[in-house]
Amino acid sequence: MTSTFYLLYLISSVLFILALKGLSSPESARRGNVYGMAGMAIAVGTTLALPTIDNYALIFFGIMIGGIIGAGIARQIQMTAMPQLVAAFHSLVGMAAVLIAASALWSPESYGIGASGSIPFGRLLEMSLGAVIGAITFSGSVIAFAKLQGIMSGKPLRFSGQHMFNTGIAAAILFMLIVFCASESKFVFVLMALLSFGIGFLLIIPIGGAVMPVVVSMLNSYSGWAASGIGFTLGNPLLIITGALVGSSGAILSYIMCKAMNRSIINVIFGGFGQAPEATAQGDKNDKPVKAGSAEDAAFLIKNASSVIIVPGYGMAVAQAQHAVREMAQELEKEGISVKYAIHPVAGRMPGHMNVLLAEANVPYDSVFELEEINNEFATTDVAYVIGANDVTNPAAKNNPQSPIFGMPILDVGAAKTVIFVKRSMAAGYAGIENELFYQDNTMMLFGDAKKVTEELVRALKG
Repeated sequence: MTSTFYLLYLISSVLFILALKGLSSPESARRGNVYGMAGMAIAVGTTLALPTIDNYALIFFGIMIGGIIGAGIARQIQMTAMPQLVAAFHSLVGMAAVLIAASALWSPESYGIGASGSIPFGRLLEMSLGAVIGAITFSGSVIAFAKLQGIMSGKPLRFSGQHMFNTGIAAAILFMLIVFCASESKFVFVLMALLSFGIGFLLIIPIGGAVMPVVVSMLNSYSGWAASGIGFTLGNPLLIITGALVGSSGAILSYIMCKAMNRSIINVIFGGFGQAPEATAQGDKNDKPVKAGSAEDAAFLIKNASSVIIVPGYGMAVAQAQHAVREMAQELEKEGISVKYAIHPVAGRMPGHMNVLLAEANVPYDSVFELEEINNEFATTDVAYVIGANDVTNPAAKNNPQSPIFGMPILDVGAAKTVIFVKRSMAAGYAGIENELFYQDNTMMLFGDAKKVTEELVRALKG
């Protein structure tokens, strides 16, 4: 590889770094995407121009097939299904790492890493780590996809001695990795990969659905490290750099989210996240009084308020109600009412889910606040308008040590003078527990589709 190729790869790497910097803020996100696309165009073009590339027909056939499938999925996918789509894509990166490592082991001459039976120790270590991380990423991402898609229950699935069993498998994988690097045994490699697929499955099943955004972020990190491993096997410096960027940024994001939820990053990595005791029965709440109102009732309360904080959640995403919410905010602002938006770090099903939806509806960036920025304002707010943000507003996180979400910081919407909660029914949230907020004296429930309810509310405000 000549200095020209290295220079082009360096330029591409710099553009990827600028893309990450741009994506750190809504104002610069569009520019960040442009940098990322430019970097990828340079990377692909440079790679195709390498002198070692000779089978262009097969490459372009693969690009065409992948492009058609990817474009088809992108056109049909709903925003509410984006988290499981991301998890599914992570699984593909993981499987690619496993297949490339296996291909390099069976045909090392094609990769320029020696001959069969005499592959250098460093190369064996690279491909074994890539295969292990890739296999864990694949099976873990498949389970995350199944939970997010509703194919599997979102509740934690546990069995007696689970952690000891996982530790035993992890120790076996480490032992086999050492044996493989010393012997170059194909049998050991296959067994090591199979156990890695198994541990990926076991790491994710005990994690509850309410904290799945953190899992998606961590799997994103795993996929980056797997890609970096592929880069070493292929001898491609750009892939090494790109994988390291994805891996490190995903790990940092996961750490930030864990800190925001008062959880340990170590528990996420080792599959113990959400390992709280089972929630205890709190009595039959079905006979407790619930204040159910209409859109007209809500409009009256909001019209007489001086400040409103809107709290979007997964219910808004499902109903695609962000445009109706934006219209409601505009009507309130015309009357001189202060309107702000409060976002919990894990609202929705993936990091930034609510921010993307609000940006799509052209909500001003300076009106959107994170939990730590706005939580103290609920106590002086007249109305908190909550749209399906169930678990992230549940007081059980503060006052019930037996709750699966105990210890997680929540948006203190209950401190507002009035809480208007938009929900289809009284069903429990994704964590599988009931929200005590529904039964508070200052809460009024608006039952129905979030978009329809909010549109009715807007009509009542205009009337």
